[in-house]
Amino acid sequence: MDRVSRLLKVSATGKWKFGVKTNLSIRNYPTFSMDESSELGGIDTLPTSLEYIVAALNGCSGMVILLVSKELDFTFSGIDFETTGIIYNPGLMGEEGVCTHFQKVCFQVDIQTEESEERIEQLKEEVERRCPVLNLLLDAGVKVDTKWSKK
Repeated sequence: MDRVSRLLKVSATGKWKFGVKTNLSIRNYPTFSMDESSELGGIDTLPTSLEYIVAALNGCSGMVILLVSKELDFTFSGIDFETTGIIYNPGLMGEEGVCTHFQKVCFQVDIQTEESEERIEQLKEEVERRCPVLNLLLDAGVKVDTKWSKK
């Protein structure tokens, strides 16, 4: 199989509605929207684009955990995620020389398992190596603090 045939293509479309609200479509799923806080010109009734990014880290990690756990014969009964992104607002507001993306992301994974701490670390390392959203953040220079806990 050549490299090109192994590429995965993802896409979305968007339509601006008003203010800072945009309606988004992905494949044949129902349209969803994003907005911003009132401080940024929104009406604060929907998640923001940055909230979707931290949520995407949770969802992507969950998918990669499932793939890797099957490969490692790692068993678990549940996973909880909590992700917080920190952004320095002056950059977003136009201050020169200030980064406009996340300064830091705190990513907490609580996994319900009877596996050993060593096996959890093995799973964590492989998930972190392979998670596209996590690696997108890291490649952008975002400091990501990860903590995995056994529950």
